[in-house]
Amino acid sequence: MGKLMLLLYFILSVFPADATENRRHIHVVRRGSKNSHRGDTVAKIWIEENGKKKIEVAWSELSADEEAEVIKAIDEHWEELNKLIDDVFAGKKIKIKRIK
Repeated sequence: MGKLMLLLYFILSVFPADATENRRHIHVVRRGSKNSHRGDTVAKIWIEENGKKKIEVAWSELSADEEAEVIKAIDEHWEELNKLIDDVFAGKKIKIKRIK
């Protein structure tokens, strides 16, 4: 799993298998889970379509307030998230960004 950002009590991540998908997305994992893998994902959020910013919730178990906070963070850090995703898919080591 490529951890990108820590936001409140969530980890925004990508998975290596996601590199082949047609549309970029982020998995939201609740921090403190015993295992940070797909089974602990609480939301999947599309962040682009055809290379342009388009943030949409694919599915979510988050509350409305949590979802709004995550979407706001993705919107505000969209360019940086995309660079981090590029680096993860290129096999580069990244520094996990902490946001409040």
